[in-house]
Amino acid sequence: MNVCTENHQQEWMQEIRCVSVVEAFRHIVRGSRIFIGSGAAAPLSLIEAMDAHPKYFVDHEVVSLLTEGPAPYASEKHTGRFRYNALFIGGNVRAAVETGLADYTPIFLSEIPEMFRSRQMPIGVAMIQVAPPQDGMCSLGVAVDVVKAAAESADLVIAEVNPQMPATRGDSCIPVKDIDYFVLGDHPIPELSSRAMTPETRQIGKNIAKLVEDGSTIQAGIGAIPDAALAMLAGKKDLGVHTEMMSDGFIDLIEQGVITNKLKTKHQGISVTSFLLGSSRLYDFVRDRADIELYPCDYTNDPYVIGQIDKMVAINTAVEVDLTGQVCSDSIGARFYSGIGGQVDFIRGAARSKGGKPIIALPSTAKNGTVSRIKPRLQRGGGVVTTRGDVHYVVTEWGIASLHGKTVRERAMALIEIAHPKFRPWLLAEAKQHKYVYADQADHPLSIPVYPQELEACVKDRQGAHILIRPVRLSDEDQMHDLFYSMSDESLYQRFFAYTQSVPHASLQNLCTVDYHKTMALVACVGELDSERIIGMARYVLNEKTGFAEAEFAVADQFQNRGIGTTLISRLADIARSNGICGFIADVLSNNAQMLHLFRKLGGHHESRCNQGIYSLKICFEEDGTG
Repeated sequence: MNVCTENHQQEWMQEIRCVSVVEAFRHIVRGSRIFIGSGAAAPLSLIEAMDAHPKYFVDHEVVSLLTEGPAPYASEKHTGRFRYNALFIGGNVRAAVETGLADYTPIFLSEIPEMFRSRQMPIGVAMIQVAPPQDGMCSLGVAVDVVKAAAESADLVIAEVNPQMPATRGDSCIPVKDIDYFVLGDHPIPELSSRAMTPETRQIGKNIAKLVEDGSTIQAGIGAIPDAALAMLAGKKDLGVHTEMMSDGFIDLIEQGVITNKLKTKHQGISVTSFLLGSSRLYDFVRDRADIELYPCDYTNDPYVIGQIDKMVAINTAVEVDLTGQVCSDSIGARFYSGIGGQVDFIRGAARSKGGKPIIALPSTAKNGTVSRIKPRLQRGGGVVTTRGDVHYVVTEWGIASLHGKTVRERAMALIEIAHPKFRPWLLAEAKQHKYVYADQADHPLSIPVYPQELEACVKDRQGAHILIRPVRLSDEDQMHDLFYSMSDESLYQRFFAYTQSVPHASLQNLCTVDYHKTMALVACVGELDSERIIGMARYVLNEKTGFAEAEFAVADQFQNRGIGTTLISRLADIARSNGICGFIADVLSNNAQMLHLFRKLGGHHESRCNQGIYSLKICFEEDGTG
């Protein structure tokens, strides 16, 4: 310890009187409930002393959120002295909960502080960790969450003061006078290493990034997927932060200038969180920093507060999702694994936000690809954390499913599409058995085509409107239905050579069933994902004997003459060429000059024959016409 640091410690040591842990423990009333500070701010010296001096403890309930470090109070050797109650299950207590040595209380994170204050769960002793005092106040450092409420409502407060704990800004301090006993504990803050990105988590992160607009405010939970999502936001602009937990990934974005908070509609210019968990780099970064503030989680996680922040994006993970959209996040079957935490708080808050996006993300499989995480029904004993009514977006490495406001049939089809391909036939069969989808829904082929995300492209039409051109999906059937009925009788005649009054399910299903090689369809879409509308389509079907594909396209009346048809048919031709197709054939009414013109713009060698008012076109992609 250098002279400057030693002098500073002498100064703050004069503000408080530190006692031994034994002296502090003597004042604990038998049978009282003991709260342990959260996360990386768990009072490690006090916890160690609880293990070393068990004679001072008789029949106590110990309660906490996730904590880093050892948890001897949850071990079998202290049965009769401690009974642990997890408000969120971490790895250090999971075995105790699973074997019945400890309890688990499912509760929204936002509701825990009031549970303490109202004495619904009275706290007898709060054992916490604080930074050295300044001006009569002690900062709770890297964890405010439920700690502040526990300390304020406890009958007895024992604080481990740690010179290595960074002081933080916001509503993160408690008065020195409200702490009954101080114990000195000088140790590094526990670190949580980020997991290495896998190809699956990287792709999930990329898919999440598609949903994040410039100027959005981000909440991200704990784990590999939120870390990957943050890493994939590097190209965004003016993002904000309002989250329950801040990790190293947020710091990277702040240093890159991606996070500025300048467009936030609440706490402008400030990153808001309730606790920090990461590396020593993170803890050093936030030390007394004015643009990062910590608040109790009944504020950060209040759906009403979250809903006041425009373009709020909540990124949370799940264990499994069923085909109706029910989300299980805290258990694996009947085995409790983690906790409710703040998932529902932020899912509901983001849903209230103007332009908000509540996201549930998960890998498509578990157990080395042998189990699908998207299931016909949740595992027996699996609990619903986020209800089917709350869920909006579900993301896997295979894509994004927008579920809010959708029928069970639409949900099931959308979720099957983002499941791992090898499980899709099974999921579709189960969906049919449960009457979730059409009984005659086309079965998936044994070889499942992979949706070609690389073919997605955003373009502008002649009026400057943003149009997404993408491959068709099976779940587009209802949108194709809407496209058909948006077209005038004249357009239908030009398209179908008859005044067709209806297009049945079987025909629409056929339009959406492609293998992205021999059969291909592109759609033009407007609007956000949750309100997406198909306004045009182009499709080809290969005749393997001739090497030519029959092509067709249609554009909704109000979007015609804006270049959308040209874009669709041109991109379709490019895909056909790359797939080795010799050219297109098409039948076009002789009075449909616009469609004839579009086909002729494709280049190559053209042949045409008119019979009874219908042109039969043949476009060879090779100029000499040999194919």
